[in-house]
Amino acid sequence: MNVVDSCGWMEYIADGPNAAFFESALVDLPNLIVPSITIYEVCKRVLVQSGQTFADRAVNAMTRGQVVHLDTDNLRLAAIASVRYKLAMADAIIWQTAQLHQAQLFTQDADLMEVPDVRYRAKVAT
Repeated sequence: MNVVDSCGWMEYIADGPNAAFFESALVDLPNLIVPSITIYEVCKRVLVQSGQTFADRAVNAMTRGQVVHLDTDNLRLAAIASVRYKLAMADAIIWQTAQLHQAQLFTQDADLMEVPDVRYRAKVAT
């Protein structure tokens, strides 16, 4: 199972330098877990940068995977992870979703670099 965080989705959508790093996880639809918060983050960013049509396309692509909403217990676990690993709210929720599904988390977010079960690739400066 695979989870791609919001920055990974944005890198892939924009065909950035690390797009290939995320591609294998994103095209493996039967094993793609999509935390609902990533839909919010990606939709908002694409909406601001490119408009409604592109945001709708991004959301459509994201919902081809299994969208997961965290329940109360898993949100509690995300809060614990946030404190333990010093993660921002969205990062903790995304990581906890990956943990819930025993998935690898793919990211280029340096804040997640040292967290267990993370496949990290440094963001390429452009």
